[in-house]
Amino acid sequence: MCGIVGYIGRRDDVAPLLLEGLQRLEYRGYDSAGIAIHGRSGTRSTGLKSVKAKGRVRDLEAKVPARFKGSVGIAHTRWATHGAPNDENAHPHLDADSKVAVVHNGIFDNASDLRARLTADGVVFASETDTEVLAHLIGRSEADTLESKVREAVRQIEGTYGVAVLHADFPDRIVVARNGSPVVLGIGEKEMFVASDVAALVSHTRQVVTLDDGEMATLKADDFRTYTTEGSRTSATPTTVEYEAESWDMGGHDTYMHKEISEQAEAVDRVLRGRIDDRFSTVHLGGLNLDAREARGVRRIKILGCGTSYHAGQIGAQLIEELARIPADAEPASEFRYRNPVVDPDTLYIAVSQSGETYDVLAAVQELKRKGARVLGVVNVVGSAIAREADGGLYVHAGPEVCVVSTKCFTNTVVAFGLLALHLGRTRDLSVADGRRIIAGLRRLPEQIADILSREDEIEKLAEEFTGARSMLFIGRVRGYPVAREASLKLKEVSYIHAEAYPASELKHGPLALIEPAMPTVAIVPDDDLLEKNRAALEEIKAREGKILAVAHREQEKADHTIVVPKNEDELDPILMGIPLQLLAYHTALKLGRDIDKPRNLAKSVTVE
Repeated sequence: MCGIVGYIGRRDDVAPLLLEGLQRLEYRGYDSAGIAIHGRSGTRSTGLKSVKAKGRVRDLEAKVPARFKGSVGIAHTRWATHGAPNDENAHPHLDADSKVAVVHNGIFDNASDLRARLTADGVVFASETDTEVLAHLIGRSEADTLESKVREAVRQIEGTYGVAVLHADFPDRIVVARNGSPVVLGIGEKEMFVASDVAALVSHTRQVVTLDDGEMATLKADDFRTYTTEGSRTSATPTTVEYEAESWDMGGHDTYMHKEISEQAEAVDRVLRGRIDDRFSTVHLGGLNLDAREARGVRRIKILGCGTSYHAGQIGAQLIEELARIPADAEPASEFRYRNPVVDPDTLYIAVSQSGETYDVLAAVQELKRKGARVLGVVNVVGSAIAREADGGLYVHAGPEVCVVSTKCFTNTVVAFGLLALHLGRTRDLSVADGRRIIAGLRRLPEQIADILSREDEIEKLAEEFTGARSMLFIGRVRGYPVAREASLKLKEVSYIHAEAYPASELKHGPLALIEPAMPTVAIVPDDDLLEKNRAALEEIKAREGKILAVAHREQEKADHTIVVPKNEDELDPILMGIPLQLLAYHTALKLGRDIDKPRNLAKSVTVE
């Protein structure tokens, strides 16, 4: 992984377009970049030219020579899996004759075996990557067409891939293939594009085709065709991308993370819009494909996600249990599919992924479907793999999220779970009065979020006190615990300060040993039926000279500082209590000089295990 861009068409200087596409994919996280084109001198093809560089796209751009022209090309940003980040391991990778160029997202599980076999046949490898194996397999194929060469090669591959291939002997085409890693075709006027994310395409076209797993495509300047890896033709109808190119711009903010935190009031309004039914005190979620009889037949709900989506799922499980009275829990998708889980026909499974392409979640969905389970998707990206694989679901409508760390998508996902919990509750035993109460609370959220964001200066000042911390503890009880987990993750992701989250009730069972003046604690203290128990935890920390920052609905006497947030309904309070801690992580990282939008070692859309 991480980012693919390709172009074929009438433009005779494709390099600037490809570099621009890579810049739009920088948010996905990467450590090197490269570009390959079919070179041209007048009307004569001069074969493949390639430039690669460790570092940022700007480092690659500085290495691209002035005379680097062509009308067909592919480019890539790499997040290292096999081999260190350096020029040699950057994509594209070439075969021994420099006739084949390959860019690849994903991981080839049998790369070591294939590499050994090719080495025994006399192939000399120029990199440590798994991707180079594919370039040599294609280059050594004796098939007559590029399509057949690529098909023959990918059949030998085990693992995940999204690939784009150039061949010097076939300068009129790009061949692409997908298995577990996204590939999107962009349809233009006498020009075609390919990318791993629509962000790289929207400046040039909004008409796209998303490949399915096991599907390939050939792009020529004036048309495209799709087919399976077995060679059977498939039908592909272009769809229109919902967002304009400006949606991926920074909009006057210094970072994408700050922009996306600031957009949350509008984003929440968007996920609510058109879904609330005041007449029956419920919501309309047509995409669920789950009628009232089926909803009443659900006996248990299992929510699967990774990282931030997992934490959103934990809050979602609590909302479902409280409002719908259906037993619900959340589990990391990456663990679920490896423990040979019992798949119950009366259990509804919900897969959560911001990108809709997270490999661990997608693989869990596919395993569940194989076992006959009913799966819903809660995703942000329309037409993504999980959205297509699931039986139904709902989009969270957060808009494009560019920063690697998720903020507005987390918030919108939790709100979407609030809608789902209300819908399920009203099909069962949730009263009209409680339905009205939750709807009123949902409608208050945008204004309350705006109120929290208006006090950013106060949170920025607080961040000064935490830049010297080497480690921090986050605690919360029941509804507050997943908020603490997500806040802990945000801080460590973007500031690199070590942080751990525990249930406040678990303090005395071990973590209390860590408390000292140099170990700050962030405590989630909502005004609910556990308020006094949370205050008792603050007493325990204060008795051991611990420094406390509370996030609460009123000032907390035992805390050194309190961030006061507006009160909503008890069930919806977690949505608001996490937002000031996003700002705390942001300003702490800013003061430490971190690369906020592209934290080290992380990628936005994790399409490998």
